[in-house]
Amino acid sequence: MQRSSGVLLPISALPSPYGIGTLGKSAYEFVDFLSQAGQKYWQILPLGPTSYGDSPYSSFSTFAGNPYFIDLGLLIRDNLLTREEVEAESWGENPEQVDYGLLYRTRFRLLRRAFDRCGDALWEELDAFRWENREWLEKYALFMAVKDHFGSVSWTQWPDESIRLGRPEALAAYAEALKSQVDFYVFLQYLFFQQWDALRAYAHEHGISFIGDLPIYVAMDSADVWESPQFFQLDENRMPTEVAGVPPDAFTADGQLWGNPLYNWEALANDGYGWWIRRIEGAKKLYDMIRIDHFRGFESYWAVPYGHTTAKLGRWRPGPGMDLVSVFSARFPDLNFIAEDLGYITPQVRALLDGSGFPGMKILQFGFDVDGDSDYMPHHCCEKSVCYIGTHDNPTVLGWVDSLTPKERAFAQAYMHITPEEGWCWGMIRAGMGAGSELFVSQMQDLLELPAAARTNIPGTLGGNWVWRMLPGQASPALAKKLWQYTATFRRLPKAPEM
Repeated sequence: MQRSSGVLLPISALPSPYGIGTLGKSAYEFVDFLSQAGQKYWQILPLGPTSYGDSPYSSFSTFAGNPYFIDLGLLIRDNLLTREEVEAESWGENPEQVDYGLLYRTRFRLLRRAFDRCGDALWEELDAFRWENREWLEKYALFMAVKDHFGSVSWTQWPDESIRLGRPEALAAYAEALKSQVDFYVFLQYLFFQQWDALRAYAHEHGISFIGDLPIYVAMDSADVWESPQFFQLDENRMPTEVAGVPPDAFTADGQLWGNPLYNWEALANDGYGWWIRRIEGAKKLYDMIRIDHFRGFESYWAVPYGHTTAKLGRWRPGPGMDLVSVFSARFPDLNFIAEDLGYITPQVRALLDGSGFPGMKILQFGFDVDGDSDYMPHHCCEKSVCYIGTHDNPTVLGWVDSLTPKERAFAQAYMHITPEEGWCWGMIRAGMGAGSELFVSQMQDLLELPAAARTNIPGTLGGNWVWRMLPGQASPALAKKLWQYTATFRRLPKAPEM
């Protein structure tokens, strides 16, 4: 990885007339913006179909794409929908926020109408797509069709035990009975990947690569757990014995109870980590670089007894360590990884990071403790690292500044030479650009100098997260020029390919 920079912007946060960001016109325009601004990377959040809570880190499948991101304008172009049909729907009153409840009520109705218009030529393409993705697509589509059949409840609550337990005769019977709905979910994945592949090709033509996020855990209510229960810590009724979280710390007295099922690492190892290999192969179809979320969980992970209401009474249990991490390097030598090495970091976690060879993360917002010399200060950003002002889980720069004590604020202002003329946002962008890290990534909200209300997510809370959206025209030529100037000053412009 050469010295470079990028911008973090979720697909959901793109402007569009359809209530949420999509893979259409605004996505292509944002690629143009990044190219004009001298950036190399567009970092996004997980692309999977979201479940309760709307978090991209809680998906019905680690392999599937989010149908909300399918661009309706492209379906109008392809004569699968009419403009009148699309404009007849309500897409929300606030263009700066996603209304997920409204999307759920309207989006699938239109997509089903598009599916009903499939012609013979499209069916041939669908059959080919189905065959190419047979390892995961059929079970995912059946999983979603059965969920619909049972009123969208979690698979652990399906009233028919035979399909809940995935017995072969039940799988065949439901696949036949729900064939139309199964085909519909195959169609949605076809549309998503068709649009994603076209956008990614356009980005590559313009020198832009994608950084994607791979959550370490998958959701309990997912096709992944339903289809492969042997790889998770479940009891005889296929309910979790312990679940994921993180222990109490200075920010959360109760810790964070994520609730994801934990892996059966012994079963995964006995399978040669085939499930993880397939997962990385799926992510490689989407991204050019993969950020592994909660990397420290590979060294040891916090396990909370199922049914507890907080993460206080968990315990540390050993993870697979280099046994798994070395598989990533051996099987995917041409794929770059970033290790999200935040949280409770021990010497053992640092040793695993060093052994992996992956760059870790430096978060500037964590760096300005007036009484210490934090590893996150710019002068400690080693070359083999990725520097961020903050991630999707942190406040915007202006929100962060408002949270500082007067002493902390004065120290940070003096260290980074923040001036009224430049302002806090661009002063911190300058500090990050100037750090020694090979890669610096800024959040779009900070380029736009937005307040705390534009924050993407507050960990450990439900409601009001993942909703911020950029407005049309905010990624302007003037902003691209300003970002290009900072990028050029700190020698992060992409280098021309060698001939």
